[in-house]
Amino acid sequence: MKVLLVEDDAALGATLREALQVEGHRVRHAASAAEARALLTHDGPPDLLLLDLGLPDGDGATLLAELRRRHGFAVIVISARHDEAGKIALLDGGADDYLVKPFALGELLARMRVAWRHRGQAAAPAITHYEHDGWQIDLQAHRVCLWRDQAWCEVHLTPTEFALLARLVRSAGQVVTHRQLLADVWGAEFVEHTHYLRLYMGQLRAKLEERPGEPRRLLTEPGVGYRLVP
Repeated sequence: MKVLLVEDDAALGATLREALQVEGHRVRHAASAAEARALLTHDGPPDLLLLDLGLPDGDGATLLAELRRRHGFAVIVISARHDEAGKIALLDGGADDYLVKPFALGELLARMRVAWRHRGQAAAPAITHYEHDGWQIDLQAHRVCLWRDQAWCEVHLTPTEFALLARLVRSAGQVVTHRQLLADVWGAEFVEHTHYLRLYMGQLRAKLEERPGEPRRLLTEPGVGYRLVP
């Protein structure tokens, strides 16, 4: 899902962005109301807005009221404010849910799924761990290990290699098209650059497959895309 995160706390914003990306969501992060408006203009409306209230250039409640006049996407308020009257006012004003900081990531993800479900969109929990035939991949820990010489050996991947592998893990067993991979890993402006895929898939196979020229797990679907054996 396409998520717009409006949060002025840089550390929390970075943590949430990375966690949501691990779950497979496309995340844009704005640190102010003005930046959020600019991203909406440039990227279009998201599927869901995560909105902090205490922004440096205004109150999130004002931004919520402004956006509700023009957009119908789901909105979850994330705030340290916990007064009941304020919560009720925001929920009546167009928020789908209100989550008080600090909160657990699992609860946020569950509430996001509920908000999408209420709009007729299905969003199942993402696959974040893959273990099969001598491979262990943990997307949350950014860790890839292979069983070699009677021991687990960690394999170093570049950020792009890991992002490509993670996208295949989240759809293990399914074919992911060239365009989907290019858009999700490199960005929508790179959907015609299929040579990127050939290069990085070759690097992944060299690091992970026993016989890179005869891959058993990272498979090519000719003319379509790639598939990770489930």
